Amino acid sequence: MSVLDNWNEWKNFLGDRLDQAQNEGMSQQVIHQLAYQIGDYLAEQVQPKNEQERVLADLWSVASQEEQQAIASCMVKLVENNSTH
Repeated sequence: MSVLDNWNEWKNFLGDRLDQAQNEGMSQQVIHQLAYQIGDYLAEQVQPKNEQERVLADLWSVASQEEQQAIASCMVKLVENNSTH
């Protein structure tokens, strides 16, 4: 089972990666840019596995680049306190 199959597992996975990035000194600006790049990749290359991912994919598909960056920033905020460590 992939972490993309379950919304809570996906958020935990992202939260753990966020903790790692912050612990290694990555700036918030770089983290938000990476979140945008990951969101763009997922939107183009990965089929949504659950209804939450479908909503994000639908929003991403109609959003401008600025709005996509806002969506990515919101995902960072969502998982900031959601890591398993």
